[in-house]
Amino acid sequence: MAKSNAKSQDFHQLSKGWNIGANLIAGIFAFLCVFPFLFVLIISFTDEKSLATNGYQIIPEKWSLEAYRYVFQTGDTLLRSYGVTIFVTVVGTIISLCVIALYAYAVSRKSFRYRNFFSFFAFFTMLFNGGLVPTYIVATQVLHLKDSIWALIWPLAVNAFYIMILRTFYSTSVPDAILESGKIDGASEFKIFYKLVLPLSLPGLATIGLFSTLGYWNDWFNALLYIDNPDLVPLQSMLMRIETSMQFILQNSQNSSLSMSALQSLPQDTSRMAMVVLATGPIVLAYPFFQRYFIQGLTIGAVKE
Repeated sequence: MAKSNAKSQDFHQLSKGWNIGANLIAGIFAFLCVFPFLFVLIISFTDEKSLATNGYQIIPEKWSLEAYRYVFQTGDTLLRSYGVTIFVTVVGTIISLCVIALYAYAVSRKSFRYRNFFSFFAFFTMLFNGGLVPTYIVATQVLHLKDSIWALIWPLAVNAFYIMILRTFYSTSVPDAILESGKIDGASEFKIFYKLVLPLSLPGLATIGLFSTLGYWNDWFNALLYIDNPDLVPLQSMLMRIETSMQFILQNSQNSSLSMSALQSLPQDTSRMAMVVLATGPIVLAYPFFQRYFIQGLTIGAVKE
């Protein structure tokens, strides 16, 4: 009995030690993941001359807001770009989730006659596409999306890879018995999908929603192709144009009317870091809303009946 108690105490101490060690390792790993963004944030508030003299420091010798002043000197243009990006991200994510969720549900149903055809139809686009020129012609001359806000939404609305992920999620996480019970109760396919499938699919939908949100928020290439109207330029494209204009001024400094001191005072490196903070800061706030659904997704299938 005494030996049993001693073993129990040793095991308790061992498990407690392993618990502390595991938490310590997880904390270090989490810090290493967060530290780069914190370092970028610190550099964005560093004085440009201090950065050029002392290099990158965790605690800068001199703090400055010049990088943010330079970026925000565009005034209403930057705020308008934020509004465009927020609208495109919200509306695009909703449309993308609706289309992908319905498509994936249809191809996940074994009773759907054309299931294999539409699955191959989506999978084929992951391997081959028409190319940039045919896509541009279709978007501008067939769909007439040139200089339209929808040019930033429709090209990213459907992703075949997300369809495959959500189709697998439906097949493995939604029991057939639940679907059969809905049929017995006389529910239509849309009612079964809305009332029974969607509540069970929140982890998968949250994952696809986050992927779509990141895709819309970080998109700049479609704006480069289809948007000439300055009122429709999204945030990422606007920041890229600010960076390009700065590079142009520095590369053509001999022909510029600016003085040498003014050119040297341009926040080259710190403004880049400020752009990173402005571009990634708001989207970081979206992660806490999806976190609990990711945790649910990790536990799905962990227990077998």
